[in-house]
Amino acid sequence: MFTAIVYIHVKQEYLEGFIEATLDNARNSQQEPGILAFDMLQQKDDPTRFVLYETYRTPQAQLDHRETAHYLRWRETVEGMMEEPRFAVKYDILSP
Repeated sequence: MFTAIVYIHVKQEYLEGFIEATLDNARNSQQEPGILAFDMLQQKDDPTRFVLYETYRTPQAQLDHRETAHYLRWRETVEGMMEEPRFAVKYDILSP
């Protein structure tokens, strides 16, 4: 198992559209058998900043996720909404 934390900075004028598209992606992602968690977080002091907290059973599960219709739809929809390119950091799970 591992977790990928994705950091996203959205342009203010696209905030509602980004949230809508990302919630759709999160709901569908949570149904994938290889995903243990897919959480969307919004920063309290800067609502244009988000974190996606994604926990996968295997590295292949993340690759499979990137081929799903809902992920591809999300990626295409939000591409121009970001203030800067999103980036991810991967973590091994040590506990629990």
